[in-house]
Amino acid sequence: MSHVGVPRGTVRKRRSLALLTTGVLTIPVLAGCSSGGEETARGVPQDIAPAARETVADGSTANWAVDALPATFNAFQADADSATTRITGALLPTLFPMDRTGQPKLNPDYLESAKVIEREPRQVVLYKLNQQAVWSDGREIGAPDFVAQWRALRGKDSAFWTARNSGYERIEKIERGADDLQVRVTFSKPYADWRSLFSPLYPKEITGSPDAFNDGARTTLKTTAGPFVLKGMSKSKGTVTLARNPRWWGDKAKLDTLVFRAVAAKDRTQALSDGTVDIADIDAATADRITLARRDRGSNGQPLNHGPGSEITPAQALRSWAQAHGSDEDAAEIAQAAREKNRKAVVAYATEQKALRDFAVRKSLEPAYTQLALNGESGPLADDRVRRAVARALDRQELAQTVLGPLGLPAKPLGSHLALAGQPGYKDGSGALGEQNTKEAQALLADAGWTRGGAAEPPKDTKAGSEAEKKGGKDAEEDEAEKKTAGEAGEDKDAKSEKTEKTEKEAEDDSTEDSADSAAERKKADRDSEDTAASRDEGLYIVGDDNKPGAPAPATVGSASAVHVLAPARTAAAQGTVLLRQAGVLGEDGAVAATDKQPGGAAGAYAPVGTAAPAPAAAKGQLGKDGKTLTLRFVLPSGPGSQSLRSVGDKIAAMLEKIGVGTEITKVPDESYFKDHIASGAYDLALYSWPATAYPATDGRPIYAKPEPATDGSLLVEQNYTRVGTDHIDQLFDKAAAELDEKAARELMKQADARIWAAAGSIPLFQRPQLVAVDKKLANVGAFGFAAPRYQDIGFKTRQAAGSPADRKK
Repeated sequence: MSHVGVPRGTVRKRRSLALLTTGVLTIPVLAGCSSGGEETARGVPQDIAPAARETVADGSTANWAVDALPATFNAFQADADSATTRITGALLPTLFPMDRTGQPKLNPDYLESAKVIEREPRQVVLYKLNQQAVWSDGREIGAPDFVAQWRALRGKDSAFWTARNSGYERIEKIERGADDLQVRVTFSKPYADWRSLFSPLYPKEITGSPDAFNDGARTTLKTTAGPFVLKGMSKSKGTVTLARNPRWWGDKAKLDTLVFRAVAAKDRTQALSDGTVDIADIDAATADRITLARRDRGSNGQPLNHGPGSEITPAQALRSWAQAHGSDEDAAEIAQAAREKNRKAVVAYATEQKALRDFAVRKSLEPAYTQLALNGESGPLADDRVRRAVARALDRQELAQTVLGPLGLPAKPLGSHLALAGQPGYKDGSGALGEQNTKEAQALLADAGWTRGGAAEPPKDTKAGSEAEKKGGKDAEEDEAEKKTAGEAGEDKDAKSEKTEKTEKEAEDDSTEDSADSAAERKKADRDSEDTAASRDEGLYIVGDDNKPGAPAPATVGSASAVHVLAPARTAAAQGTVLLRQAGVLGEDGAVAATDKQPGGAAGAYAPVGTAAPAPAAAKGQLGKDGKTLTLRFVLPSGPGSQSLRSVGDKIAAMLEKIGVGTEITKVPDESYFKDHIASGAYDLALYSWPATAYPATDGRPIYAKPEPATDGSLLVEQNYTRVGTDHIDQLFDKAAAELDEKAARELMKQADARIWAAAGSIPLFQRPQLVAVDKKLANVGAFGFAAPRYQDIGFKTRQAAGSPADRKK
């Protein structure tokens, strides 16, 4: 299904993030910090209903849901997506697919062996090909295919439209070995991740020329070398159909045909129930429906206690019947129409539930993780102290529990940017940043100059009444500077020193209060922050929604001062409070009368035209500096498949409120989330995911590399969405990529991970859940976890009737 928050592309596609130097922790500390060990990390096993091949029937068709038809079958082009990866996996050679532990494993269908045979003076890798391996046209797979792919992807010929060339630019030459089944690859400099190359491997007919590479594999693949061949693609039907490859030399595919069908996430439940698809990634809501359907199997025709109509009480049902049969003809007609609509909905739901009994939910953890990204290019988050304060405010265990706990999956926060639990080299490096600690987060913010009264202070070097502005222009500013005397400077210095001492004292002990009056004020601010959570949503705007005053507003989690907006609305909370007071709903202490509490605030309470907007709600305890509140733009997707991300976002907003950081949540359409907001840098905080990799030195380098300035003054970030990086992190990646000793390379990656944690540009939260609905009769398919599917083993445990399962009645 569609996963908003996952950059489009394959696991091996070039990604990038980057981190800004912190300059506060030393190398020994970073290298040694950890809250966990490699030996204790265990991954979640895959769930695919494994079955021996002899127990799987030959023949029939399986339908597999994908988000959309692939824009291209060329996995090395920029618009390649998850459908490209899924489909080409059944059609083309992958020399080292990932196994269930996330390690690259030699594929014996294509290779007899592959290893480094020389290290000096150059690294040389010798591939010995399976002598039976041939393309679907009968030609042997050999050195010419390797050479053509290297020349297309090495980056020296701009006529080839490639999205990545990692590793290929390190190759010096490729030549035939002792015979046609040997390929000898010589590298110009050492390359540890050489196993990542030539997967998928395309025939020379596609990679041999720019025209063929750019256009020849976009809508068709005439020559393949997998257990299936491409039979055709129908845009009108939204299908890509694969047929069994008659020239396949490995284990014969169990299915006659495998159909990939484009089904949007919101339509998956319907597609499953009507038999359109047999395999589909699903969300938690659909998984719950399948679980309920199987539970209700023995209900003996009793009405379901869930779904449409289940919330109607006996009293409501009696009232509805009375209205439908009453003397008021107009009211009766309306009631009868409503009852008929509800009856049809109940019948349709029951029919769907009956069909969903034939499916099982396979679940594991997806080879991808969700992170909180902090944009360090500008604004408050350009200060590493503020980034680290935000990170230290997060209860990552609670966030993981929110998403994974209800699904029955292990809810443990992820401890690495460069490996997932269960992969070799995984080690919890979060200790380099530190555990969740509210006091230390507040101390970091105080050190960065963000204080409780900072929002009310005028900017530095500006007098009360904005005299400089009144005098106007540069001359006024110069006159103002000349009027400053040495005595005034001394007074400012003394005042600043006194304020600094007070800030340090507060950071050392939050519970120490300067006076009973200040304690009362803080207590009142906290109470206002909690009691007016509903009224804050008075200014709530969501992309695609238009919540009018007095209409129900989406609920927020806890007492978070998150403002959900389409356009900036930092004054919305305070304005809502003013309007409620004008309507007599709020007392002077900000509490809402019990009889007046309602979603959306007080209807009809509007300020007169021309009324100035109230001051920002910084007085509610929010931090500020130089007259500005510490408010961060938090961008989230608004689509139906992104509910879990929004729930996590609301919890994060509540956690940040506790340290005085405000959030301005903007919900945007899924299709524009990355292009218009994340990639363009129009955000402060965002949630999105990165796929796992078996090659962190190669795939992690562009993610966490330091952005470089372009000639026009902009940053060259590729996909470096946090705009944060250091030279030292880059150096560690470069060393690891050239280190042929796997153990030494992993140690370098652990050091890099510690540095990335300390920079606090990317905060891993949890590994994503993987939920897959599968026809109960299907074997060897489901939630694969790290492992690549073995398409030739997928099939039905019992022989299906002739034709596609999509035509059968369940």
